[in-house]
Amino acid sequence: MRQRKCASPDKDVMVTPPPTPDVAEQLAGTELFGGLSSEVLAEVATLGRVHRLAAGAMLFSQGAPADRCHALIAGRVRVAQSGVEGAQVIVRFVGPDEMFGTVALFTDHRYPAEATSVVDSVEISWTEPTLLDLIHRHPRIALNLVSIIGTRLREAQERLRELATQRVDQRIAHALLRLAGPSGFAGRDDAAIEFPLTRQDLADMCGATLYTVSRVLTAWEKAGYVRTQRKYVCLRKLGEIRRIAGEPPQLR
Repeated sequence: MRQRKCASPDKDVMVTPPPTPDVAEQLAGTELFGGLSSEVLAEVATLGRVHRLAAGAMLFSQGAPADRCHALIAGRVRVAQSGVEGAQVIVRFVGPDEMFGTVALFTDHRYPAEATSVVDSVEISWTEPTLLDLIHRHPRIALNLVSIIGTRLREAQERLRELATQRVDQRIAHALLRLAGPSGFAGRDDAAIEFPLTRQDLADMCGATLYTVSRVLTAWEKAGYVRTQRKYVCLRKLGEIRRIAGEPPQLR
């Protein structure tokens, strides 16, 4: 997929539609099925159900019975939790090759959050009996699953530490850097977030109010650190965003 470029204020942002890749080849890059042979990947693809989602479609709701595990092939999915009084926190944005909705199969069989497609997306899912059978016959999947759970736990600990110890502008900077992902590599000072992101989304990720996020982003836009346009965010000065986040500068 093409990378989004930071657009000028007077130019439209072009959205690349999700591709329709060969499913077995795509699964080779997923967290759960990495390291498996092509023959096993072909079997896994055959056992899965491919589902194409329009932007805004809900895959599952919080508290609903969990009977499938999911992998994103293309697009982006927002995973969010709501409290009893309606306040929402965005747990994560799922990108291509990432798993989601899997841990619930090994806990209380209830999805702990809702999952909604942010853009047109393609996902594949497997029933619980199918997944357990694959794990039994291919132990590498179990090892991958342990690694996934460990990564999610580390991410949750990092976000908890940020909420407890960092200023809100630092938390916003960290969130933007995470969302920009690999597009912010060494040797460049700009990066783009490849999917629509509202200021309310950022607030729900950072434990901040919409007013505070809007104030911070407006100040950064005036300083030339970011540019926002039609729900898309470009980081124009990665070095400054990293400095605010408290991260060490990257070598060029």
